[in-house]
Amino acid sequence: MMRGGSQQPVIVLSQGTKRENGYQVQSGIITACKTIADVIRTALGPKAMLKMLMDPMGGIVMTNDGNAILREITVKHPAAKSMIDIARTQDEETGDGTTSVIILAGEVMAKAHTFLDQRIHPTIVIQAYRQALEDILKLAEGKFCKPINVDNDEELITVVKSCLGTKMLAKWMDLAVDIAMNAVRTIRIDKGGVQEIDIKRYCRIEKIPGGTIEDSKVIKGVILNKDVTHAKMKRRIENPRIVLLDCNLEYKKGESQTSLEIMRDADITRILQQEEEEIRKQCDDIIRVKPDLVFTEKGISDLAQHFLMKAGITAIRRLKKTDNNRLARVCGARILNDTCDLREEDVGTTAELFEILKIGDEYYTYVTSSKTTAVTVCLRGPSKDVINEVERNLNDAVNVVRNVLLNPRLVPGGGALEMALSNALNEKSRQMEGIRKNPYMAIAAALEVIPRTLIQNCGGNTIRQITALRAKHAQSPDNWTWGVDGSSGELVDMNKLDIWDPLAVRLQVLKTAVETSVMLLRIDDIVSGTKKGGADEKKEIMPE
Repeated sequence: MMRGGSQQPVIVLSQGTKRENGYQVQSGIITACKTIADVIRTALGPKAMLKMLMDPMGGIVMTNDGNAILREITVKHPAAKSMIDIARTQDEETGDGTTSVIILAGEVMAKAHTFLDQRIHPTIVIQAYRQALEDILKLAEGKFCKPINVDNDEELITVVKSCLGTKMLAKWMDLAVDIAMNAVRTIRIDKGGVQEIDIKRYCRIEKIPGGTIEDSKVIKGVILNKDVTHAKMKRRIENPRIVLLDCNLEYKKGESQTSLEIMRDADITRILQQEEEEIRKQCDDIIRVKPDLVFTEKGISDLAQHFLMKAGITAIRRLKKTDNNRLARVCGARILNDTCDLREEDVGTTAELFEILKIGDEYYTYVTSSKTTAVTVCLRGPSKDVINEVERNLNDAVNVVRNVLLNPRLVPGGGALEMALSNALNEKSRQMEGIRKNPYMAIAAALEVIPRTLIQNCGGNTIRQITALRAKHAQSPDNWTWGVDGSSGELVDMNKLDIWDPLAVRLQVLKTAVETSVMLLRIDDIVSGTKKGGADEKKEIMPE
């Protein structure tokens, strides 16, 4: 409520609207960010603890993947929601580093609290943060990274092992590394000198409960949880000719409700004949190109099954669109919307084997080819929860391989990069003067949260080890690869321990954390309220 010039009350916001502003809002935002960071602080490093989350339906999720944890948490504060969003962004962009980005963003926000308490304007803090981020990116891309030869498997394996060392899959390290490398190498294609690695579309993970994790493998081709539509159709065909359809193999019913009025008995027979002729025509169109296999995204009527079976053609129905696209990539067929358009060049001939295997109680269709650029990772495991966690871990590993192939540069892991950047920023801050110097140094202090959390999570002596690591980096510029061994809490050279992360992942962590903090620090007003009625009730000005 405001008072006008003649002291009449002017109601600007509708009733039930809550408004907070100024220092109170900024303090609340920082507290929310710190709370979210504290939730997953223990999920960083090789000695990370798992979180068990229950959803409203009673299902459980057990994981130490930052994004998976935050996805299941329901929060009310708007700043906490934007923190959860950055974990998702990190997961979509690079697939790894989701826990680090939240911890770092929470620490950067916490460091800003001191300056807001001293009544320093947020804009000044933001300018210093931006300057620090620019310097960090230049240093990370120039001084603190090393190139990698992507054709050398040994070097690539080192990077994937560093990623998996903090996950549950660490026990099956060699198997997971093999799967990730195989999958990415298969789906990688060169388009005019540009590499394309489309994991989302062409690398599917099929989870089959039962067996042991050691039974998991990469299948060069497609696995579908389907069986043939008719019991007498063939379940194994070598070098099959495949037709892919996106239409029903059954009589087309009217779009709108239609009713037929039949005057004579013979007309019923005529109508049924017409339906049969329509289906026979569709089947004849298919049989004309002599395929061995027909896949369709829609249904296949009993009559169509009968005609196809008589012609010795195996039919599988109700595929997902994504599966059909992958099948097209495996067998080289074109997906058609109508059988009358079928031509010889639309038939896929590059698949080498079609077979249906029974795994547990389910039937699975395998369509494989050694030259394909689409893969399916078949995951086995004792329970659904274990397989889900293995899937999340494997996704991270596959993404790490992709990142390295697209940007073949590495940075040291184990908090070494963060400590080296922190030391470099402290050196630079000595040449700075004025009010921006302290927030600039605060970023340097915030970067230390990664090595500090690694030491805390494995039960090391935090203060002593962080001081020793800081001193190690200050002694000589050649010590930039020194970091923390997450298993023992000791200081080690990452060259000896062979823990290297892709540059793309760490850059994304640093950029996302600082940029999110900058955005959240610019907020000084939160207006929340329920919208009722029409649009004209949102804001009303009523001078009395």
